[in-house]
Amino acid sequence: MSKFTCEKCGAEFKQKSHYTQHEKRKNPCIKETKLKEYIGKAVEEKLAEIGNPVGTSEKTAYTFIEVCAGGGGLSSGLIKAGFTPLLLNDNNKDCCETLKKTHKGVPVVCSPMELLDLTPYIGKVDLFTGGVPCQSFSQAGLRKGLSDPRGELMVKFADMLHILKPKIFMIENVKGLITHNAGETITSILKLLNKEELYNIHFKLLNANDYGVPQKRERVFIVGTLKTNTSLFNFPEKNVKQLVLKDVLYDVPPSPGAKYNEEKIQLYKLIPQGGCWINLPEDKQKAYLGNSYFSGGGKRGILYRLSMLKPSLTLLCTPSQKQTERCHPLEERPLTIREYARIQTFSDDYNFSGGVASQYKQIGNAVPVELARQMGLAIINAL
Repeated sequence: MSKFTCEKCGAEFKQKSHYTQHEKRKNPCIKETKLKEYIGKAVEEKLAEIGNPVGTSEKTAYTFIEVCAGGGGLSSGLIKAGFTPLLLNDNNKDCCETLKKTHKGVPVVCSPMELLDLTPYIGKVDLFTGGVPCQSFSQAGLRKGLSDPRGELMVKFADMLHILKPKIFMIENVKGLITHNAGETITSILKLLNKEELYNIHFKLLNANDYGVPQKRERVFIVGTLKTNTSLFNFPEKNVKQLVLKDVLYDVPPSPGAKYNEEKIQLYKLIPQGGCWINLPEDKQKAYLGNSYFSGGGKRGILYRLSMLKPSLTLLCTPSQKQTERCHPLEERPLTIREYARIQTFSDDYNFSGGVASQYKQIGNAVPVELARQMGLAIINAL
């Protein structure tokens, strides 16, 4: 039986009537075709640039694709380690603009990750990675896990992984993933990622402060290596020195930042470095906390002031929420954008797109650049 093929998207139809109906639709497949052409062209150009033209086996650099790339912390660290990005993806416009201007020449696709066509990259990717959205596993959230639509992206990642079959894959996620649903969630995820039993998979909880980052930030890293690889993967060794804020909060370039109201400014004048609401006189404690003063519990994130002699607490999507304050150690104000970026080990010339709130979010969600670099070196040792 003859087939009718659409020249725009390659779709095949057994019946002419179906083919005709497809052709009459308004722009039925132009967007999909353009995306595939863009990706295919980008693959050839990027591989040629790094000395690995399509059709040759010799290569001079390790390659990676990252989905859910955010503001570029992970990709920046991997590039510093010696990787070359073939494709970066995110669904947020500001993140994509940040990636385009800080990773010049790298193809950036701004779309939901599940719409990506990665078939042009089969056999060309050493590392497939992504900070798959983690809010559904957060200890501070509802911890819905895989039942949350954001948790379903883990399923999409696994599907893409088994299309690409890279030598190594890596996922970064929040600490709560390990304990979610009494450990059943991570067990299910590991089975999902290894449904074809192609990979040796390891996971470990890492504290960024052990890897050159002046911040207590615990995240889970899941790394899988093809069973055909001859080299074993080992997580990086902890650094000898742990950085604190005085190591980075000096000569920081001026930048925008959130502001406190006058009431909070006056309260912070009573709180020393490393202190919080408990350092206030009792009458001011009761006035500021209201009914929560009598509810018990530590609540040490309220009116917390950072200390120059300690690493920062985990930076969040905003520096000024009542339960999770991050006040500057020496001044009565939140950390600025550039101070946030310094603590996350971004370089001072790394420019983020979007408004102030968006920039805080991009930085707060990022994998610290130096942690990403050290993970990248460990992965290269296994390639």
